[in-house]
Amino acid sequence: MSGVLTMILAGGEGTRLSPLTSLRAKPAVPFGGNYRIIDFVLNNFVNSDLLQIFVITQFKSHSLMKHLSRAWRVGGVTNRFIDPIPAQMQTGKHWYLGTADAIYQNLHLIEGLDPEHVCVFGGDHIYKMDVRQMLDFHRNKNAKLTVAAIPVPVSQAHEFGVIEVDETGRMIGFEEKPKVNPKTIPGQPDMVLASMGNYIFEANCLVEVLNEDAKQADSKHDFGHNIIPTLFPQGEVYVYDFSTNRIRGESESSAGYWRDVGTIDSYYEANMDLISINPPFDVYNRYWPLRSYNPPMPPAKFVHDQTNRTGQAISSMVAAGCIVSGAIVYQSILGYNVHVHSHSYIEKCVLMGNNDIGRGCRIRRAIIDKDVKIAPGTVIGEDIEADRKRFHISAEGVVVIPKGARVGFDEE
Repeated sequence: MSGVLTMILAGGEGTRLSPLTSLRAKPAVPFGGNYRIIDFVLNNFVNSDLLQIFVITQFKSHSLMKHLSRAWRVGGVTNRFIDPIPAQMQTGKHWYLGTADAIYQNLHLIEGLDPEHVCVFGGDHIYKMDVRQMLDFHRNKNAKLTVAAIPVPVSQAHEFGVIEVDETGRMIGFEEKPKVNPKTIPGQPDMVLASMGNYIFEANCLVEVLNEDAKQADSKHDFGHNIIPTLFPQGEVYVYDFSTNRIRGESESSAGYWRDVGTIDSYYEANMDLISINPPFDVYNRYWPLRSYNPPMPPAKFVHDQTNRTGQAISSMVAAGCIVSGAIVYQSILGYNVHVHSHSYIEKCVLMGNNDIGRGCRIRRAIIDKDVKIAPGTVIGEDIEADRKRFHISAEGVVVIPKGARVGFDEE
């Protein structure tokens, strides 16, 4: 696989995921107790034995860079690397103008390695993919560009690039984020075929089309708006059906699982998927290990066993360093080093880590960012209007408490 170079676009500002992205880029947002969003695409490539990876960063990159340095160092093997590449204004005094420009400004990295194929993947989705299967499809079709795609409801078409294909898998139509009348899948009028934002290019084709795009003053310098519409009419752009991707140890029910966690509600629901009885996304598959940074923490601990004061977690995931002390945690995810004190009740929440939940708290349907401390007796998630005066509330009523907040202490 030495002829395959990977460039992961991880510079997203993630404004729709605010306030979780107020201090960090979207790919650096914690997810699932043990992970960051960036970990999932990186695990896809590492588990596929594709280890020539550049991670392109831009906005609020410190947290992401710190995580990459801790969790994703590759050393001692020639031509294997996972290197973060910060925005450096390589082609003029401007930051990246779009996704295509982010790769264009780093063409020297491609030219220096002279690969046969270049994978350009997003860094902010939750899914598993054996990338080698998509590469095999790309090579078998002798494609200049292959785009990974999934069906999504027509109501979501405005958020994606919508694709038309012929019976051979060749792309014959493409519209980026159509506002009206998107092309639906034949026989499925309520679904469209959406681009996942994952591309495999023949390297020479990528270099050529990016150089041409850079000359166009009216271009958005974006893969969806400009590069794909330029290439597909030439007849050598193919569409890879992500639902056909198979991973050893995965159940059939998990095939095609892919989540764009671009909003608070989609992020929250993707976390909740992990703790269902038969999760559509399984973090426990030993044939597809999910690596991340694991800080030196002791095992989780559950203490007290008395009437109305028993430390327990039910249908939940609890990371190392947590102490559930005479409290109940129900259908929730606790990241590292969370202390839930006696007589508190946590239900359907995501706690990102290093949180202290005081005695007698009741918290429901909340996302609590790192380093948050909550005063004893605090109630969150029971009175939406009262919560709205103090916190960010998502469209579907999920309460979000930002990093480092001290809740309830100003009322003492």
